[in-house]
Amino acid sequence: MTSAIADEFERHRPRLFGLAYRMTGSADEAEDTVQDAYLRFSGADRAAIEHPAAWLAKVVTNLCLTRLTSARARRERYVGTWLPEPVVTSDGTLGPLESAEQRDAVSLAMLILLERLTPTERAVYVLREAFGYGHREIADALDLTEANSRQLYRRAVHRIGEPRSRFEPASPERQEELVTTFLTAAREGDLAGLEKLLADDVTWWSDGGGKVSAALRPIEGREKVVRFLVGIAQKFTADLHFTVAEVNGMSGLAAWAGDSLVGVLGFERRDGLIVRVRAIVNPDKLEYAARQLTRP
Repeated sequence: MTSAIADEFERHRPRLFGLAYRMTGSADEAEDTVQDAYLRFSGADRAAIEHPAAWLAKVVTNLCLTRLTSARARRERYVGTWLPEPVVTSDGTLGPLESAEQRDAVSLAMLILLERLTPTERAVYVLREAFGYGHREIADALDLTEANSRQLYRRAVHRIGEPRSRFEPASPERQEELVTTFLTAAREGDLAGLEKLLADDVTWWSDGGGKVSAALRPIEGREKVVRFLVGIAQKFTADLHFTVAEVNGMSGLAAWAGDSLVGVLGFERRDGLIVRVRAIVNPDKLEYAARQLTRP
């Protein structure tokens, strides 16, 4: 019986992880949440679970709501900029990403926008946008009325802003070309090359969490970002090596010191130029991506 329960749960695990990750912005917390859901599932009265997928989604969503409440307090004390944990998406971890809209839904940019929402607004928005739930299903999952679900959804859409894709249509090859060209220019301290790649209003965000050295505030503007990159060019060349990886739906860079993953860079483009760079270097936030990238 235990094996049958485990097998049934495993069929739902990828979807549950995707839900928990979108809710929390943390791969580590998503894994813990899914494990907690398994323990509840394995101990539940089977006769009382008519639709396992819906039952599990409700459990995971409500576990995430509890986690988000405590996470907000922790983030108020966070050292420097808080960024979501990066996830490598080329292995299907967050489901198929066949369109710009699907990539946008798992992007670092979207996860940051979701931080504007209350936990319940976030739950409604994620269930509606990412998983296609109807408002009746959302109301059942969150113990709301349908009218309240619709109201929370409208409020969430307003807070996030007008829908717009943060991903320009571009082939994986074109994305990778932009990232590798950026890396080459940064390594070589090529000012002119960097200036051609960066938008005037480009911003560089770093998340070290107080664990490693990182800029505590965003670096804004092409000139400042170029100076910053040239200043660390020696580090790029001497101590680290880089690999291209699909990070949250788009080509990014993984930075390695030997066999240790020490950073992940996510890029956001506009009009063919890099407009945002998000560098996650907090080692606590790299453990999941490191396992993905080193998995045989």
